[in-house]
Amino acid sequence: MTPELVLTIFQRAVEVILVVSLVILIPALIVGLSVSMFQAATQINEMTLSFIPKLIVTLLVLTIAGPWLLRILMDYTMELFNSIPSYIG
Repeated sequence: MTPELVLTIFQRAVEVILVVSLVILIPALIVGLSVSMFQAATQINEMTLSFIPKLIVTLLVLTIAGPWLLRILMDYTMELFNSIPSYIG
């Protein structure tokens, strides 16, 4: 197992982690920013007002994109497991 191979495996793992996390985080960030602008405009300082919409959007994104995200994780894991014999010998 060469250092280049280890770096390639690590790079692919980081790419998968970024894709999975950004699909979930970006909609929550957009909703959080929108709610914060609404709170600043109306001067409402309620913590649950920003938490509940982000929670709902995150659950909605997980419901809609969950199968696709799971397929990405499973494909990477299966690719990694199937290539173990070639990595060893």
